[in-house]
Amino acid sequence: MTSEPEPTRDRVYRSPAGIAGGVLMLVLGAWLGIDAVIGGTGRTPWLTVAGLLLAVPLVVAFTLRPAVFAGEDRLRIRNPFRAVTLPWAAVSGFRSGYSNEVFDQAGTKYQLWSVPVSLRGRKKAQRNLARAAAAGDPGRPSLIGRSGAQSRPTRAAADQVMDELRELGEARAAEPTAQGEPVVRWAYEIIAPAAVGAVLLVVLLATG
Repeated sequence: MTSEPEPTRDRVYRSPAGIAGGVLMLVLGAWLGIDAVIGGTGRTPWLTVAGLLLAVPLVVAFTLRPAVFAGEDRLRIRNPFRAVTLPWAAVSGFRSGYSNEVFDQAGTKYQLWSVPVSLRGRKKAQRNLARAAAAGDPGRPSLIGRSGAQSRPTRAAADQVMDELRELGEARAAEPTAQGEPVVRWAYEIIAPAAVGAVLLVVLLATG
């Protein structure tokens, strides 16, 4: 009797800074919103509710929601307003510039919101690489610096993520289970409440 191998868990890439900022904004918004709804007079509570209906989904969309899930068979991208599933065979390549992007075989571009580009991080990595070259050991940057010093990355964190995704895609693209077409789904759970809040806010302001 043989047992099937356990499926490998997806690698998950998210932005810690984005999550922290989103939580902070939601806590602040909840505090101010509850105070306005309970203590406000006239139209203030209704305007506050409408504003929260609009703002909360947008904050969640741009801070807490974005994520990239890299599995053995496919790449799943969760952006603010849509989710994209790309079997590895459907991925034609990755590009890093002022944003990180993935392209499918048809040339359609999808931005990786949860892997933001840090120009500061790139400059720091370039300085580390220059130090490694100056130390005469460009091939082993982990040995730069004083004796016993910790390794200094010669690639920015976002660029390292892109390298990992590129390597995984190239390794898995030919597998039978990694075949298929891209699937795009709009995030109506985000769009619908934000639209309701926007309409309600416009109506309240127009009739005020």
